[in-house]
Amino acid sequence: MRSRPAQALLTHTMRDVISRMARAKRPPIHTLTPAQARAAYEAGAGVLEIPQPALARVEDFSMAARDGHALALRLYAPSHERLPVLLYFHGGGFTIGSIASHDVLCRQLSHLAGCAVLSVGYRLAPEHKFPTATNDAWDALQWLVAHANGKGLDAQRLAVGGDSAGGTLATVCAVLARDAGLPLALQLLFYPGCAAHQDTPSHQKFAQGFVLEDAGISWLFSQYLRSPAERDDWRFAPLNASDVEGVSPTWIGLAECDPLVDEGVLYADKLRAAGVPVDLEIYRGVTHEFIKMGRAIPEARQAHADAARALRQAFGTLSI
Repeated sequence: MRSRPAQALLTHTMRDVISRMARAKRPPIHTLTPAQARAAYEAGAGVLEIPQPALARVEDFSMAARDGHALALRLYAPSHERLPVLLYFHGGGFTIGSIASHDVLCRQLSHLAGCAVLSVGYRLAPEHKFPTATNDAWDALQWLVAHANGKGLDAQRLAVGGDSAGGTLATVCAVLARDAGLPLALQLLFYPGCAAHQDTPSHQKFAQGFVLEDAGISWLFSQYLRSPAERDDWRFAPLNASDVEGVSPTWIGLAECDPLVDEGVLYADKLRAAGVPVDLEIYRGVTHEFIKMGRAIPEARQAHADAARALRQAFGTLSI
């Protein structure tokens, strides 16, 4: 009985995409090994993407994390000018996803916003458990502050962003940046994970049949966390952060038919209650992962445009 009204919320196009996914009969992620899950995600990552935008600069390099591990980075920029920078963390439940799987999205944000985007290949679970991804993300932001000028970028105009688990990492960086006295222009969050537990009404309403399923979420987090107690750490669940006053202004884009939608709204409310400027957009009738389906889902292209506008406004380049 629950699934009928929930399914009715989907747009016709989104429902068609989900039907095609069902007909493909791919094994659920929670039945795969991490290596199989990564391969499956990479194989499907570009199927519904928009055409790849051409950019003046696309450069691969690396940086050393705090333990000396080399983290891959990819820089996107529409010109060779000294541009503001969005530091971007890909989604994938801390277990799957990569710079490559989010290449088109990062290109599109760079193209539309007229800014540089630096995508981070942070380490994944289960090989690297919590809080390795968080540490890598913060190390990447500190590296960017130190090296932006050397890369011909504007170290004074920085933003952090990400989708899903990458959105979680961006929220953590925003709090740590506040604590370190590092001003950020914006945190840009696509359906970020914010809650300790899968207990909101949207987790129940959209538990099955909406791309990201409850069993898959549990499996991903079981790869990343060593114990249930780590779920309550604010670096995993930003809703548990004791204080978010003074963090950067925030743009949040959520999918209506997503288990994570309620926690995204709750995090927006938490920020607003602390006096943080928040622009919240909820894209109706679409699911988790929709921002990577721009060839089929018009709401994805709208979200790209909205996010780019937020970046231009935050960087002071809106009139360009």
